[in-house]
Amino acid sequence: MAKSLQQQADEILAKAEERGVQSNFFFRTTFKRYQVQMTALASLEKAIADYGATVTKEYVKGRQNLVVNPAITEYNKTATARNGTVRTLINIVKSLSEEGGEERVSKLEQLLSDLNE
Repeated sequence: MAKSLQQQADEILAKAEERGVQSNFFFRTTFKRYQVQMTALASLEKAIADYGATVTKEYVKGRQNLVVNPAITEYNKTATARNGTVRTLINIVKSLSEEGGEERVSKLEQLLSDLNE
């Protein structure tokens, strides 16, 4: 069964705590951004499922035209941003791990990479 967003967040935070990075300002703010992006993606997925790949756009004179659902474009933009946020999280963890604990940090990196897929 797929893990909920909250379960995934809890798992990442537990791993981050093991590494001692959970209280780092950059980790916290970047992780918060990741959570917002994941919530937005879930909402956009629902909009795509509810309205389909195409929607009808009405023009000034009442003409209707079939167009690509704008939620698809926004979903792609948000997914790209989310991927960048995960890379940033991994870089933060790596930079903080240079002081030691490589093995445990690599587990957190793997978890973040797995969630990015």
